[in-house]
Amino acid sequence: MRYIIDKENRPVYLQLYKQIRDDIIARNYKYNTKLPSKRSLAEETGVSTITVEHAYALLCDEGYVESRERSGFVVIFRKTDGFATSSEHHTEHPEHHVEHNYPDFPLSVISKTMRKVLTDHGDLLLEKSPNCGCTELRNAIRHYLARNRGIQVDVEQIIIGSGSEYLYGLIVELLGRNRIYAIESPSYKKIEQVYKVTEITYDQLSLSHSGINSDALAATKASVLHTTPYRSYPSGVTATASKRHEYIRWSEKNDRYIIEDDFESEFSVSTKPTETLFALSNNDNVIYLNTFSKTISPSLRIGYMVLPRHLVKDFNEKLGFYSCTVPTFMQYVLTELINNGDFERHINRVRRNKRRELISKK
Repeated sequence: MRYIIDKENRPVYLQLYKQIRDDIIARNYKYNTKLPSKRSLAEETGVSTITVEHAYALLCDEGYVESRERSGFVVIFRKTDGFATSSEHHTEHPEHHVEHNYPDFPLSVISKTMRKVLTDHGDLLLEKSPNCGCTELRNAIRHYLARNRGIQVDVEQIIIGSGSEYLYGLIVELLGRNRIYAIESPSYKKIEQVYKVTEITYDQLSLSHSGINSDALAATKASVLHTTPYRSYPSGVTATASKRHEYIRWSEKNDRYIIEDDFESEFSVSTKPTETLFALSNNDNVIYLNTFSKTISPSLRIGYMVLPRHLVKDFNEKLGFYSCTVPTFMQYVLTELINNGDFERHINRVRRNKRRELISKK
């Protein structure tokens, strides 16, 4: 394989990672085949071995390859996986429950930002927020997603709401109560509670250590899959690369949708958060959800969802009259935290600390 690296376009390791990943998905590197050695690929592309090492580490983190002693890096991604493996058949959902305890955002930074917002915006903060959220915050989120999550969207696709439960309810009203929804088992209890309150039919799909069991996914009559691909709560299961592509293939049939709950991926110890289904899919049928309650503070009840482009018009016609449930003041505070870099600095600081903790335990 020949890879083209633009050294003026940083970071170089991400360029290399993306090109190798695309070759793996296209099956130019087949399952169980070896990738070139770090030294030979470095010589071929004109980059350092450290750059290749970083690219390979990302591929390992994403579940496309694994490092094997005396064999180097071997492809473990299988795009055609569409059936349960023996390990899936015999694995009940994982029993270990994860806790999500991360340090709150520095109070001094938040208080300083609040003072600045009060000074800069004054009486504007007393005005009612637009129903879908302040344009300034939606635009800040749009740029953040493009930089960090590989998600390219328009401002109109982003809807602000006070926490995930509120957004779950909006999604049910948008997609319809006559559908069957599918959730992971086990899953975040409030997902099931919202679906019970809205009186919709839902399936519970068992988890293996690689994600939702393929047999369960194939058998469900659901047309909406609600999944948390990265560190599903409370099991802690992260869907493998093969499994994430399986979810996308499942969604290609019969007017199906995926609700991607991505509440914690920012805190991945990887140098790059796990790929989102929204970014991987070309089907325009993934609804992406995230919240700032985990990344900043539980008291900050601000979440958002990103709609497929074709659902924006439907949302505005059916649900556009709903008032935004997040105060204008807090929306401007969050906008400032994102735009001035404080939010991403906090994320990076927590991730560095997590990596140090993992290294110290080895």
